[in-house]
Amino acid sequence: MKDVYSITEEALLISIRAVPGASKTCIAGIQENHLRVKIAAAPEDGKANAELCSFLAKLVGCSKKNVSLIHGEKSRLKTIAVPLKCREAFEGLLKEEREAGTSG
Repeated sequence: MKDVYSITEEALLISIRAVPGASKTCIAGIQENHLRVKIAAAPEDGKANAELCSFLAKLVGCSKKNVSLIHGEKSRLKTIAVPLKCREAFEGLLKEEREAGTSG
């Protein structure tokens, strides 16, 4: 089974299904091998992408400048790269999501 992330030599690549225009930014479960993230920003002028990167940086405990959008700038399906050192924090987050039963 494919997971919501893959690993390269330098980064953790996270598959995201973005839902912009939400009332608050939060994780909304796992859907079709993508981490579903509601984003409290409009999908215009890169605002939602910036909010998503900032939110993920905070979740995994790294600087915003170390989180980058790799694929999907204008799509709801995105690939975000975070430093490999954040793997443990991200895997803990995934475990919590799966245990909460929000997978789908």
